[in-house]
Amino acid sequence: MVNGILALLKQELLLSVIIIVLLIIKISADEWKTSNLLNVINLLLLINFSAGFVLNLEGSLFNGMFNTNKLIILEKNILNLATLIISLQSFNWLKEHKHVIEFYVLMLCTLLGMFFMISSGNLLSFYVGLELSSIPLAAMANFDLARRQSSEAAFKLIISSAFSSALLLFGISLMYGATGSLDFEIIRQQLNGSSMQLFAFILLLSGFAFKISVVPFHLWTADVYEGAPVAVTSYLSVVSKASIFFVFVPVLYTVFKSLAGSWYLMLVVLSILTMVIGNLFAIRQNNLKRLLAFSSISQVGFILVGISGSSQAGSASVIYFVLIYTLSNLGAFGVISFISALTGKESIDDYKGLYTTNPLLSWVLAIALFSLAGIPPTAGFFGKFFLLMAGAGGGHYELIVIAAINMVVALYYYLRVIKAIFMESNEHPIEKLKISPLPRLAMLLCASGIIVTGFIGWLYDYIFSLSTRF
Repeated sequence: MVNGILALLKQELLLSVIIIVLLIIKISADEWKTSNLLNVINLLLLINFSAGFVLNLEGSLFNGMFNTNKLIILEKNILNLATLIISLQSFNWLKEHKHVIEFYVLMLCTLLGMFFMISSGNLLSFYVGLELSSIPLAAMANFDLARRQSSEAAFKLIISSAFSSALLLFGISLMYGATGSLDFEIIRQQLNGSSMQLFAFILLLSGFAFKISVVPFHLWTADVYEGAPVAVTSYLSVVSKASIFFVFVPVLYTVFKSLAGSWYLMLVVLSILTMVIGNLFAIRQNNLKRLLAFSSISQVGFILVGISGSSQAGSASVIYFVLIYTLSNLGAFGVISFISALTGKESIDDYKGLYTTNPLLSWVLAIALFSLAGIPPTAGFFGKFFLLMAGAGGGHYELIVIAAINMVVALYYYLRVIKAIFMESNEHPIEKLKISPLPRLAMLLCASGIIVTGFIGWLYDYIFSLSTRF
């Protein structure tokens, strides 16, 4: 019995053990050289990622409040992979920071909250996991202690998180009043489409929309991305959003299945607004972090197109695209993080002529941007193809046409960066930078993953076989 409980909670317990180990190390942190400390932490994160593939069981605990299965385990492994890559990429930045242990404790606490959120079978356990994953993020956003922008980013993040949490709590309260339960299965059985239930659902949807930066709930995104350290921006844009989608899709497809006629129209409107406004604002940006912020907003719009398909293909395409988006966005942010840590330069104009001095960084960034744009043969093309095919399953081809037009618009600002890197000159280009082994490994992982993932045909089939059936 105890062994079964420990096995079901394996990933959460392992994260908790790593957090405790880091706290113990903190007691003697003065005796550790920072680079050695980072190597030990990265080794622990590698062990954590590897352990996600062995001794996995399916089942539920605490009267259905905690659930795990093969799909949930895969989703947690994707988050573990992203966290490991972000850690490797941040080596140069963290090597000069005084609070390395604190950064990792905060990051792993948020990851632990996301794990509980993904496994939740109850609105209360979902909300507790959400708060555990959200509150430490504000402290992480403020981790550049000497920069005023970093403090501003943390303030905006905590205010927007508080507002979205208030909407969620209000929605949860109304849903409990309308159905008499917080359990997902009982809520599903009690839904009848009443006005109170629809209002409660809209509040819940609004809370989710804040977390994943859906227009018009996106106003905090660009400022927080620009002000936070690049490592934190990477974490926000990939790990935080991915965890919400991993919860959002099964909740829509199973718990609120009977309200599909209503939420389909909501998703169509939100996806169009998100794609269009995200792209229009991205075109105007010169700061790369702000450009990728609005780019990530438009990518959320494409994901909503896939979700609107209301099918097993929709669920599979979202998870498949999130994996590809993780590699692509982290590839782009990895280069930006490395250059920012060593030179402080983050604008497109600063990157003019980058290829003449740093060809490896240039190619990794180009491959990542090609993937985000959905250009073949990168994995991003296949990811967006499956999303659009899933969205077309609903029969509303107008939405697919709008999505395709937005893909063309997005090409402009992605190619603008690539043009600056390869085709424009700069009197004072970024000097040749020496790439440390760990950041180099992270960049190569992302670049090779972007190329290879799209050609691994069985990967999508495997995700499809595990996905939520509608």
